[in-house]
Amino acid sequence: MRTKTKILLAEDEPSLGQIVKESLETRGFEVVFCKDGKEAEAKYHESSPQLMVLDVMMPKMDGFTLAREIRRHDKDIPIIFLTAKSQTHDVVEGFTLGGNDYLKKPFSMEELIVRIENLLKTEHNNQDETECNIGKYVFNPKNQSLRYMDDESIALTHRESQLLLHLNANRNAVLDRSFILKKLWQNDDFFSGRSMDVFISRLRKKLKKDKSIQIVNIRGYGYKLIC
Repeated sequence: MRTKTKILLAEDEPSLGQIVKESLETRGFEVVFCKDGKEAEAKYHESSPQLMVLDVMMPKMDGFTLAREIRRHDKDIPIIFLTAKSQTHDVVEGFTLGGNDYLKKPFSMEELIVRIENLLKTEHNNQDETECNIGKYVFNPKNQSLRYMDDESIALTHRESQLLLHLNANRNAVLDRSFILKKLWQNDDFFSGRSMDVFISRLRKKLKKDKSIQIVNIRGYGYKLIC
């Protein structure tokens, strides 16, 4: 069964948000719908989406602030801003904060869907296309998916997929902590290190069905995928 792409949608106008959500779901996407920035930040960590569509003007936390927080520990997830603002400096700010695209209201659903598909296509083209076995799991970096034996595939985020790709490439050897932080997080500071620890914990949970697989913390050096 084909794994659905998960999109996090943050929009404080309930009617518009529901229309966008239902339209995306009819195109085969899985949608996590949030009505303010704080809820969206929490759902991002809980649901591991593969793309985010963020309204700029939201209560509790605006879209720009949310994007800034997300980009502190995730440089790769595609972000599309939705906004009624039309000033050039607003558009510039959105891209400066790490946005990948910017759509002004009112917009057509067809245009939003095309932009989403283009961003996802770009992301997929950057993935290694070869499936590989990790114990009893089949890992597909291109589709960002992990399947245990004959179970349904589970989706990985871009960063989870890239981290697992590097761990597997160094299977049974130590993956240098500083190297992978600079490679995937662009720096190896304390906050990036804590973020990577979270992603390692997520991978452990997703690989837990095969007891022969371990991701071991080699204190002071990095991590080792034992399989």
